[in-house]
Amino acid sequence: MAAWSSRKLLRDVVLKRLVPNQLSAVRCFSSAPQSAPKIGYYSKKGRLLTGATIGLLIAGGAYVSTVDEATFCGWLFSATKVVNPFFALLDPEFAHNLGVSAAARGWVPREKRPDVPILGLEVWGRKFSNPVGLAAGFDKNAEAVDGLLALGFGFVEVGSVTPVPQDGNPKPRIFRLREEGAVINRCGFNSEGIVAVAKRLGAQHGKRKLDETSSTSPSSNNEVKHGGKAGPGILGVNLGKNKTSEDAAADYVQGVHTLSQYADYLVINVSSPNTPGLRMLQGRKQLKDLVKKVQAARDEMQWGEEGPPPLLVKIAPDLSKEDLEDIAAVALALHLDGLIVSNTTISRPDPVSKNPSGSETGGLSGKPLFNLSTDILKEMYILTRGKIPLIGCGGISSGEDAYKKIRAGATLVQLYTAFAYGGPALIPQIKAELAACLERDGFKSILDAVGADCR
Repeated sequence: MAAWSSRKLLRDVVLKRLVPNQLSAVRCFSSAPQSAPKIGYYSKKGRLLTGATIGLLIAGGAYVSTVDEATFCGWLFSATKVVNPFFALLDPEFAHNLGVSAAARGWVPREKRPDVPILGLEVWGRKFSNPVGLAAGFDKNAEAVDGLLALGFGFVEVGSVTPVPQDGNPKPRIFRLREEGAVINRCGFNSEGIVAVAKRLGAQHGKRKLDETSSTSPSSNNEVKHGGKAGPGILGVNLGKNKTSEDAAADYVQGVHTLSQYADYLVINVSSPNTPGLRMLQGRKQLKDLVKKVQAARDEMQWGEEGPPPLLVKIAPDLSKEDLEDIAAVALALHLDGLIVSNTTISRPDPVSKNPSGSETGGLSGKPLFNLSTDILKEMYILTRGKIPLIGCGGISSGEDAYKKIRAGATLVQLYTAFAYGGPALIPQIKAELAACLERDGFKSILDAVGADCR
């Protein structure tokens, strides 16, 4: 009976979900406007690779149909590596949009294996099943929150979201530096605006509540409940300002009033290099005035027992020692709930400077950012005396990288560029490697390791 059930599950997954979705993807490419650059070329490649993928899924299914759910889940994540070369053939922004669309439609594997206990932690009164999150910039308009959380991220941050819809900077605006494991982007807060994002998050929130109400699955009273307003995971909302706005504080306040009810935490993004004048808001006086106004807007709203969402600020890596001291002083004085360290850099360290695409204007992310962002993270942990939770972001591509961020002072970490290159299979890999690093060095939990290199 068990074997029959496994085979039936596999048949349903392959025939009713994976195959139709893959065929839909083929139809999507083949019906694309012929005027679009290289789409015909991509369509042929896509059909060939999609056919091969379906074949592998069916053939591999004959094996996994007789094994347990954890093994089957691991096979699905590994199978996504077959698709990654296909994305590499596409224009970077087209590939990005396709990835978001796939996650939004559930065309990605769902992580059924529970995270190991050593990765669990509590921050801001929220329980995270693991500290590995997806940074803002991937799901700018909150289209794929459920699908991305289902991949196994401990939290997902959407945005940056601007009050009024804006297209961002002219295309092309995303450039791969594959050899360096890096990306340069100058998107400029392309956003559908807070109204569209609020409607989307509201609909998702309502559906989630309905599912929870109608669920009949029993749960143990001793079971640790992870997650927040996005269900099994934590949802962050990153707020930006419009390019033409003359009152930055008003933009962020509007974002708080409209989106904070759906967020487990909020982020004030004052560090994107692609919006003129934005980074000036990191100055001591400017940042202090801005944070005060945003905190007041959040606190004047009515909140339930859980209280208002924590408020964080995302800073740049291109800051002087004096700049860092000013930010730390503001964060401590105003009891800021956290800092994200860091955004992309405008610098071009070797070997990026030797890459033909290295001269493109915009923010650099990926492996070349790791050392710079980690140094800034460590410095900020020391300046804030470990009193403020920090999210380490910039150049993480392995569990060892995530571990180094944590030892440098990060309570949580975020990926983006490495996920764009490595795909879903990277997530369980990083979590497994991170757990192994903690156990190797004798730490019992993530929190025990935070700031270990600063003691």
